Amino acid sequence: MNQRKGMARIIAATGYSYKGFKAAWKHEEAFRQEVVLLLVMAPLAFLLGDGFTEQVILLGSVVLVVIVELLNSAVEAITDRVSTDYHKLSGRAKDMGSAAVFLALFLMILVWAIKLYQLLV
Repeated sequence: MNQRKGMARIIAATGYSYKGFKAAWKHEEAFRQEVVLLLVMAPLAFLLGDGFTEQVILLGSVVLVVIVELLNSAVEAITDRVSTDYHKLSGRAKDMGSAAVFLALFLMILVWAIKLYQLLV
């Protein structure tokens, strides 16, 4: 087992993260869609947000969707690694991951809807 320390550990961890982003981009359509959404909405968060706090909340709600999607994709990958045969626990794990993405998307929509409502009123 590799026991890197200090800067070597940080560099290795960065490489692993890069590999994770690359794999998600290659294999997960939902991840690609959510990254595009992030790229579109990030500038809007800075334009529409009234001050630092609102900007962070608007941007954070979109980033949260991408984070949860990565975790959901990881659950799906490890579940499929164990077996592609149907098993109720595998199905439950995948459904729970999907539910987490749904909640993150719901939160993002709610945050942005509230902000847009404030701008229109």
